[in-house]
Amino acid sequence: MHILFINPPWIRRKDNVWNNVASVMPPLGLAWMASMLEREGHNVRILDAHAERLDFNHLSARLAQLGHFDLVGITASTPLISNAYIIAKLVKEQFAQTKVALGGVHPTVLPEEVLREPAVDLVVRGEGEKTICELAAGKPPAQIQGISFRINNTICHNPERPLIKDLDSLPAPAYHLLPMDKYYAAAGAALRHPVAAMLATRGCVGRCTFCYRMFGHHLRVRSGQKIAEEVKFLQDNYGIREICFYDDTFTMCKKEVYAFCQALEDMKLDITWVCFSRVDTIDENLLYRMKQTGCHQISYGIESACPEILQNIGKHINCEKVEHSIKLTKKVGIDVRAAFMLGNPGETEETMEETLAFAIRLNPEIAMFNITTPFPGTEMFEWADKHNYLITKNWDDYDLAHPVLELPTVSSKKVQEFYRKAYRRFFLRPSYLAKRIARLRHYHDLVDAYRALRALVGI
Repeated sequence: MHILFINPPWIRRKDNVWNNVASVMPPLGLAWMASMLEREGHNVRILDAHAERLDFNHLSARLAQLGHFDLVGITASTPLISNAYIIAKLVKEQFAQTKVALGGVHPTVLPEEVLREPAVDLVVRGEGEKTICELAAGKPPAQIQGISFRINNTICHNPERPLIKDLDSLPAPAYHLLPMDKYYAAAGAALRHPVAAMLATRGCVGRCTFCYRMFGHHLRVRSGQKIAEEVKFLQDNYGIREICFYDDTFTMCKKEVYAFCQALEDMKLDITWVCFSRVDTIDENLLYRMKQTGCHQISYGIESACPEILQNIGKHINCEKVEHSIKLTKKVGIDVRAAFMLGNPGETEETMEETLAFAIRLNPEIAMFNITTPFPGTEMFEWADKHNYLITKNWDDYDLAHPVLELPTVSSKKVQEFYRKAYRRFFLRPSYLAKRIARLRHYHDLVDAYRALRALVGI
């Protein structure tokens, strides 16, 4: 088969802080499926419209240039689903016989909604590697686990596909199909360039109500040795000097983190890296080992300083643990990026002030404030929908920068106002500015500073 995967362009409102500080990272899900298909002899292309900054006119021209494919797969999260629909229509306009499949979080959660779009032929739910290979092999849709499709205007949902138990059995993502020179890290994240993204795990044992666990409740981990080998491959073939691990909680399995660090050392790899973690999954010895092998920044989800709100959203941490873990992280010389949410269930103007004051007291190197967004498929979405707290189901508004909740305890207008205030009060402190200026060393530091300034002006 000739198969094309498309990563839609991210088109955000001008007042969205993520316009200027977000990363542009490879669509690893598409790249993993592509490598599986290539292993079975199929011809595969990936069009990363986001990384290549293609608007829909340019995307349409590129489709015409690429020519006919038997199957086009498009990935989509909730904020990108309308863009995915536009792309599906563009494909059908040019190649009416081409099958169009949508995958990713939003199609997995709402397959019926997605299949109401005439240009969409089928939905791949959950992990797609084995599913897409069966589709490409010509297996009848009715016999393929994990897909939803139409038969004579009737939508059919096949049983769920079991999750892949052994992640080491997967080939490396098909990086050679991606525009590797066009990816960059979030502002303030990368120490060196060029940079690449990786995943070491799938699944999450957390029970946060705002998160949809597409990869399951159980953690599946790639071996530390395998991860290090992929780092070496990226360095040898693309000159990568920095890795961003985008796992929900990179440090959940300490054994493999230690194994990864040891493998980096054994291979004598000169690499720097960052990751996401939880404050209740680290200790000083682990942090020190990570620092030794190139880790220079960890992102922690703090969310709120209010114990009741943390309980409401299923975030089983407390402020004492947060302070202790951030002190340990800074003690070993690793920077902290802390993420907070404004507008959670139970939020008031007073609790938002408490969270901002807590953020300033913690004084992380980077702070990110997001407006609480209950995405479809999450417990929070079901709760908000049941109590009529949702302002809209226009998925374009689900961008972490605009309220979609009207809570009884604080107005959406107040949340929006405080969102802007939080960024300015945190980042425009004289002590913070002096610290950041003192750390400017390289051209990329200036670029990050410029991106951050544009973000502040934009909101």
